[in-house]
Amino acid sequence: MLDTQLPEFDHARLECGDFPDINPTEYRADAVVVLANGTTPAIAVVVEVQLQPDKDKSWCWPVYLTTLRARLKCPTVLLVLCPDKRTATYCRRPITVAPEFTLRPLVLSPNDIPVVTDSETAGANPELAVLSAVAHSNHPDRETILTLLATRVLPAAHGKEYIDLVTRLLPTAARHFLESLMTAGYEYQNELIRTYFFDGETKALLTVLEARGVTLPEEFRSLIEACTDRGQFDTWLRRAANATSAEDLFAD
Repeated sequence: MLDTQLPEFDHARLECGDFPDINPTEYRADAVVVLANGTTPAIAVVVEVQLQPDKDKSWCWPVYLTTLRARLKCPTVLLVLCPDKRTATYCRRPITVAPEFTLRPLVLSPNDIPVVTDSETAGANPELAVLSAVAHSNHPDRETILTLLATRVLPAAHGKEYIDLVTRLLPTAARHFLESLMTAGYEYQNELIRTYFFDGETKALLTVLEARGVTLPEEFRSLIEACTDRGQFDTWLRRAANATSAEDLFAD
């Protein structure tokens, strides 16, 4: 006989064996990554970002995997990204789908990412150093972690793109420390991040000038909006603190 232990029940009934989805529910994962050999899928990873415990996920996550497996005809795994240990612990709980069919999500939280503080590791695995910087931005060794980004990750292949990403995600104090480590001529490589950074600088400068009652001619405003020199923005901001006219800002 079967070794499977059944739950307690008081009767059995027959149900229809057809499984049409008359009123389909939309199931949508946060992301799906397929690792392939040529055009043949080798394994598919369902990536979910889970910010807090959610009991409903135990019902939809198995659907993601089985549907994707049937579509691609390859093994599938579930990777859950969590912001804290409590949520990660909750998401690691096994999900019993059927007897001898248990889904065990792979879960990552900041606690699971190594703290990279040695030069050799950062140079050999810059991607791990990037994850370390993002996950441990408030770690006691934060300055060492960020220094490795500037000295070991920045010169690596795709290093500038990695720095762009980290700079966008760091808290203000950590971001300023990282920026101070890099050369003055560094420019953001990612267009979206570059636009985000300089739009913020432009708005800050215009806000200060407005508070000072300074009216900018259109040609001066256009000059500010077109600027991508962080050093120039710093100069303008210092001047704006005491400016009484547009000429004070553009003294040179």
